[in-house]
Formats: sequence, structure tokens, C-alpha cells
Amino acid sequence: MAKIETPRPVRGTQDMLGGTAEAFQERFAHVVATFDRVRKLYGFQRVEVPVFESTAVFARSLGESTDVVSKEMYTFEDRGGDSITLRPEFTAGISRAYITEGWQQYAPLKVATHGPLFRYERPQKGRFRQFHQLDAEILGAGEPAADVELLVLADQLLRELGVSEGVTLNLNTLGDAESREAWRAALIAHFEAHRGELSEESIDRLAKNPLRILDSKDPRDRPIADSAPDIDAYLTDEARSFFDKVTSGLDAAGVAWERNSRLVRGLDYYRHTAFEFITDRLGAQGTVLGGGRYDGLIENLGGPSTPAVGWAAGIERLAMLIDQPVIERPDVTVIPENAGAEIYATQIIATLRRAGVRCDMAFRGNAKRRFELATKAKSKSRIVVTGDRELADGTSNFGISIRANQDHESGDEMVLMVLAILKQRFQIESHLLAPQGSQFDATIGLPTS
Repeated sequence: MAKIETPRPVRGTQDMLGGTAEAFQERFAHVVATFDRVRKLYGFQRVEVPVFESTAVFARSLGESTDVVSKEMYTFEDRGGDSITLRPEFTAGISRAYITEGWQQYAPLKVATHGPLFRYERPQKGRFRQFHQLDAEILGAGEPAADVELLVLADQLLRELGVSEGVTLNLNTLGDAESREAWRAALIAHFEAHRGELSEESIDRLAKNPLRILDSKDPRDRPIADSAPDIDAYLTDEARSFFDKVTSGLDAAGVAWERNSRLVRGLDYYRHTAFEFITDRLGAQGTVLGGGRYDGLIENLGGPSTPAVGWAAGIERLAMLIDQPVIERPDVTVIPENAGAEIYATQIIATLRRAGVRCDMAFRGNAKRRFELATKAKSKSRIVVTGDRELADGTSNFGISIRANQDHESGDEMVLMVLAILKQRFQIESHLLAPQGSQFDATIGLPTS
């Protein structure tokens, strides 16, 4: 019989198992848990949006000429003939829901989410075709204070993850619509004067998205991009005041930042603040969190004119930066000495878990193997359960031995805590009045039939 070949994982995806000392999943979960804890401090509510949307949602939000739309989206026609796309980012879906689900009534709306996204691109360090992001958005708030709130949230997240060292907040303003249009015209004139020196990609961008030339990595473009005019000369008084309030707010909150006048967002609906938190610890892919204000996006999707600002951060990239978190050990491992003791061990472990005690049960192999598994689990204590035995008066009981591990700092307290929980359900008898050497032996009476 021919051997059945196991399908290989799809390129650009990953499998993650938790519970081991080197497990990446433990770091991944720690990033998500920290994000959920911090976003609650700032009053951001959890939001869920579909993993797939009508292709038009992303084509309109990301722009038909962008690489994401033209080269990287997972787009397919479903059985009903509709063009569907797996989400490559969160903001478009949240903006669509803001319109279609009537969330305008809750504005200003502070929401956060995390989950998988999909882009067909070349996998590299910290970048996958199915990847995961954290996302935070404020919709319906046009004030600079909203930008400050999001940036301070991001800064605290990175601090609490322990990765803020070596991470720099790069900040820029794209101005209001009037500022941006004047700057765009000046950039086109500058790049047209050097058209013959630009790369082919930048010549293409000149017609579709000239601001993107500013962050070109092609060495032919850098001298021309570096000599291009800054936006500051074209800022209106209102746009300049907005940016000043953002930077003053960051200073007041103690968030360090650096001005990067070449940090841009190519699409026209971006306004005012653009930012990236950048590290030098991930090579060329150094951005760990980025975002900006997108006051024109919801209108682009057919909704009312709505100011909004948000950011996203790659979970995998953040997980690569943090130290391995301490893996939580079980409080108790229950060891049935033999098959006859398993039913009583199940009763004990169910009682402890319902009381909020983290438990595991060594239920595989002979007695020796079960003790080995319990030792491997590195739990804080263990309960050995023996099989039932009939007494001379016709009643039956089974034995338990509760023992705290030697390296647990409060052995007797651990044993007494477990004992107190078990006494609420079982009739426990012992010749001992208290634990001895962090151990307590007893019997549990069985009800008579």
C-alpha cells in the first residue's frame, strides 16, 4: 500500500504550540493579553469584524494603484458570483461597519481588536502571508487630543511589553486638505524636473501617488526625494496649530518623539498626523507599530464626513522583541495510583477547578509513569489518590496524600488551601491535625449505597 503523503503547511503560514519553554505561542499570547489589559485602561471597547469583505471595501480604502490591492490581496469569486477578499488590514472593515451598522450614534467611538490578516507577499523575518495584528481606532473625533490618546496608548503598550528601549516614535504632519494639495503640487513639479533620473517605479508613482516617492528605497530616487520640499512651507495656520497640539500633548504625557518630515501616507484621505514606532532590532523591517489620521476614508466608502485616527501593530514582530514570559505552572497535579482510583481523582480535580484552582491530571501509564508526568508538569503541589477499600464496618473510603513541591515558597499554606476546598465537598478524616513537612495524608469516606 502506498504511503499517504501528508500535505505541507502553506508557505507564509505558521503553527504555534504553547506550554514549552521555547514556545513562540507563549510570547504571542503575552502580547495579546497585554494589549487587552492596556486598551481597557484607555476605555477602548473590543470590536469584531468579518475576516472577509466585499473586495470594494479594500479597493476603495487602500486605493486601486497600491501594491496591496494590485498584487497582495487574496481575492476570489464566491459561489454567488461576488468578489470577496480576505482582509489585508482592519481599518477598512471597521470603517465599513461604522457606516452599515449605525455606529455613528456612539461617536466618538474608541474600539480595538486583534486577529489574522492576509497578504500575498514574500515571507521574511516577522512577516507572513497569514499574519496577526493589534488594532486601535477612534472614529468620530477630529480633535488633536484623539491622536494624543492613541499615541500614548501605543507608548504604554510598548513599555508594558518591555520593548520600548530602542524604539523611536517617528512623527509627521500631512496637513489638512488645502495644505496637502499645495504640497502635492510642489512635489509633482520637483519630481517632474528630475523625471529622467527617477526609477521606473517612481515614474509610475508620479502619475498615481507622488507622495510615495518620498519613501522610495531605490538608490536612484534617494537624492531627488531627499531634496524635495517639506510640507512645512505649505501648512495652513489651522494645520500647523493641529500638529502643535499633538506634539504638546505628547510632551505633556512624557512620550518621546522625533520629527520625520519624509514619513508620508500616499492616499488622499489621510490628514494631519502620521506616525511609526521604529526599532533597529528587526533589520530592514523595523516598524513595529504605525498609523495616522484618515479623515476622508469613511466618506470614500459612502458614509458621512467623519474624522478618524488609528494604528496597527504586528503581533509577530512584537513577540520577537519581548523576553520569554514565565509559563504558569498548575497549582495541583492529581495522580491516580491505578485505574481504580481514576474516578475519585476526577471528582477531586473537578472540585478544585470549580473553585478556581489550576489543575492537571496524570492519567497515562502505570504509577511510575504517572509520577514522572506529574514531575514534568512542575506543579506547585500534587495529590496522590489511591483506590477504594472496604472497612470492617462495611463502609468504604479512598486515600489521598496532599504534598506541596519542595521548591514552593509557601508549602503548608498551599496544602491547607487545597484541603479547605476539598472539605467543602468530601468527608475527610486524618490522624494529622495539620500538614507535616508540607504534606497531609487523609482518607475520604464514600457514601453507602
